[in-house]
Amino acid sequence: MKVVIVGSGIGGLACAVACAQESLEVTILERAPQLVPVGAGIQVPPNAARVARYLGILPKLLEKGVALDGIHYRRYANGKMLFDRPNVKTDEQYGAPWLVIHRADYIDALYQAAIAAGVELQFGAEVDHVDFERTEVRLKTGETMSADVIVGADGLWSTSRDRLLGFPSPPVETGDLAYRGTFTKAQLEALNDLEVNKLCSKKVVTAWLGPSKHAVFYPLKGGQQFNLVLLRPDNLPIGARQEQGEVDEMQATFEEWDERLRRIISCLSAASKWKLCHHEELRTWTRGSVALLGDACHPTLPYQAQGAAMAVEDGAVLGKLLGLFKKSIHLRSEVKHPVAEILRLYESLRKARTTLNVKGAIASQYWYHLPDGPEQEARDAELETAKWCNDTKWNLTSVDYQNDLLGFDVIKDCEGAFETWRQKRDNSDGRQFTAET
Repeated sequence: MKVVIVGSGIGGLACAVACAQESLEVTILERAPQLVPVGAGIQVPPNAARVARYLGILPKLLEKGVALDGIHYRRYANGKMLFDRPNVKTDEQYGAPWLVIHRADYIDALYQAAIAAGVELQFGAEVDHVDFERTEVRLKTGETMSADVIVGADGLWSTSRDRLLGFPSPPVETGDLAYRGTFTKAQLEALNDLEVNKLCSKKVVTAWLGPSKHAVFYPLKGGQQFNLVLLRPDNLPIGARQEQGEVDEMQATFEEWDERLRRIISCLSAASKWKLCHHEELRTWTRGSVALLGDACHPTLPYQAQGAAMAVEDGAVLGKLLGLFKKSIHLRSEVKHPVAEILRLYESLRKARTTLNVKGAIASQYWYHLPDGPEQEARDAELETAKWCNDTKWNLTSVDYQNDLLGFDVIKDCEGAFETWRQKRDNSDGRQFTAET
């Protein structure tokens, strides 16, 4: 079985590793001329870390990243602690740690695992057409490539999605943008600020919540670097995706915020400015033997640290299902392999879970950015009394919601679903299915 994956982002690479582990032939088509380190920090919550363990890259992530001791939610104006979310028992509770890591280190770990598993990665290979009848892609160079399965993992601005839907499907602007920047530990220590040094000494994510804005700060590279993300209302021109951020504008935007945050911002020499976009929920992710994954089909707001996590879950589930199909099921030779059915099974498993995340992120956007007033005061009071033993209406402190989001075993789930599918198909058409020996 041959799998062609369009895109070498986190989701595409995770899918490639998962497929290669199942002894599938995998080729990634990446339009960029080479793998270039991009982005800044990224969170790897326990559900994503569990997939990383399944893919064999968790030790590498632990080596390059930081396992968090907790997440601190603070009031924007004075930095008062609203909620201390300890992660000391994350392994015990959810089966994996909560990490933060530089995106480039995350991608490199997946890339090295893919190459070691025998994945072929073609750079400078831009897909401009997908033939759903022949399960074939055409590159801009005119070259064609056929496969048993084609996976569109080409992100928010996905060409694969346009081809699958049959019409242009640009993402929708959300009204928010993000500044992203990184610092060295030495830059922050040069401030000679005792309170900033205290923040830097902790293995925690610090999130300041305020009216229409919030900020997130955490360590990278074993605490030798730090990542800062500032979320605010969008002021980029319509259609603009990214610009160079202006530090003066950032300081003015957060002028009335916690002094520690303002001191940290003052260390920035440069930052990128990104428009936040999402896409309306797709009715279908699959067509024939072609499927989408990650941001190509369920891009989400970054308010639950789950965008990349959902993409790696997609990749692991799809690889596992295809492997189970290849290894365990054999139809009579005259019957075409029902790959399309497997892809519809993949969609049915992933759609409900990713929809839960997308809706949860939208809810978190609202609760993060409450204006000062009675509702904000009620939120803060609820956060200050949350102890992980009582349920609340806010997702971040809802025990049941967090257990489902962070503790769900996607591999076990897809194995059970595959067996149910196999039995139903066997019983419905009378064809013989035999286990591979």
